[in-house]
Amino acid sequence: MTSWERGRPARSRVGGRTGGRATRAPRLCSLWRCTLAGGLAAVLSAAPAGAQSRFFFSGDGQLELYNAHFDEHLSVRYRDSDGRYDPQALAAIDHFFRSRSDGNSAQISLRLIELIDFVQDRYQPSRLTLVSGYRSPALNQALRSGGHRVAAASLHTEGLAADLQLAGADLPRLWRELRDLGVGGIGLYEADGFLHLDTGQPRFWEAATSGVEKNRSADNARVFARTDFDRYADLDGAVIRLHAVTALPLRIRRTARIGGQSLALAPLGSAIARDGDCYVIRTPAERYAFRVTIALTPPSQRQPIVLSTCAPRVGATPKEIATNPIERAAAGTS
Repeated sequence: MTSWERGRPARSRVGGRTGGRATRAPRLCSLWRCTLAGGLAAVLSAAPAGAQSRFFFSGDGQLELYNAHFDEHLSVRYRDSDGRYDPQALAAIDHFFRSRSDGNSAQISLRLIELIDFVQDRYQPSRLTLVSGYRSPALNQALRSGGHRVAAASLHTEGLAADLQLAGADLPRLWRELRDLGVGGIGLYEADGFLHLDTGQPRFWEAATSGVEKNRSADNARVFARTDFDRYADLDGAVIRLHAVTALPLRIRRTARIGGQSLALAPLGSAIARDGDCYVIRTPAERYAFRVTIALTPPSQRQPIVLSTCAPRVGATPKEIATNPIERAAAGTS
């Protein structure tokens, strides 16, 4: 696997009205951003100069956001012109997206950051306001108990979703265009003036059709997987994370496939144990992730990696779990 260079520092500013002082991001980077088992810093990888974006939907690496709950502004360059991600800037984004009730923060998906940047650059709202970013499980449950229409297994609790107001934008038109692009989950809340964006399976809804009260993710009914990037020169070291895991135990076969080719997987973290030809997840954890451990050039046409689950399967666990489509990166990209 090609070694990845850690990005050089990028500029970031987080400011708010907190007794006249700007708030400060609490740490350089989270454990999962700084290291992945064996010292792999996958999500902080650097693309060589001139390389194409690692994501299908990405912006220019600069975000300008306003947080309505904390009255804070964020101006941050999280990726430089050579494709290097800055851990300090990503930590500032994590802090900016923190849960509004308790101030807890979590790793915000790099895929989501790039998607928000894509939307900002494409539609150029006069102001981009974060209405809801990360939600702690406690806040999410409190909102549900208080009668708010939020999903029991909300992707906000995994750092995969954001509710955004785009000042001056035609929200229904944006919703239709993003829906047609298949960027992920797109919810239109026109009466409240915001769009919901997430990096889950492509789907769309309006406030009246969201169906959050039905708990459609129960018993692993909507479990899905995401890779750390969309484009790879070599799949060795690629990270696959499972999301919307709502029932345990969950058993995953030790080999996945892409097209007609097999991929060996190794677990990341102590929550995943080996059980014969499968891995088994028995206890809740912050992340459920696997690393590809075989050198393989991805196909030139976009295809997902498909994971197989093992019997016995609990609840509505599917027999297969697909990632987002991936493809071969252009020459010169890690």
